[in-house]
Amino acid sequence: MTEIRITQDQLRLMSLFEGKTHVAARDCVEDEKHDRIIFVVDEGRVAAAIGKGGSSIRAAQNAIKRNVEIVEYAADPAKFVANVLNRKLVSDVRISRREDGSMAATVMVDPAKKALAIGREGRNASKARLLAQRHFGITSVSIESAPAAVQGGVA
Repeated sequence: MTEIRITQDQLRLMSLFEGKTHVAARDCVEDEKHDRIIFVVDEGRVAAAIGKGGSSIRAAQNAIKRNVEIVEYAADPAKFVANVLNRKLVSDVRISRREDGSMAATVMVDPAKKALAIGREGRNASKARLLAQRHFGITSVSIESAPAAVQGGVA
């Protein structure tokens, strides 16, 4: 796990988020390219952060005045990457160490859902790379079509 530095502005955003959702954020990432704020919350806290009918996340978005996305944290890097991309779309995640010492994640998805996993303009893939690097030092995340025998979902 890499050291995460949080700026004053990120602390302010995390405080606003917690005030509106009543869920503490572990991390906050400002993604200027896609005009969004990504909050990482503890395992099992995503539903509480979203709120009934999405009321809490809407309140947070109105207060922050930017799009807000929530990701569930996991101590296991493979599970974390699956959480970032949506576990329902991911059949397998393999973390490997390259010859140069850097870490890479290969994400296997159903060929019919690959575009959904990558996201419009690569938004989801970009989010996965950003958070995997920040939390686990994973420098590369590639999304590939899974052979039919491998598909089944990540627990």
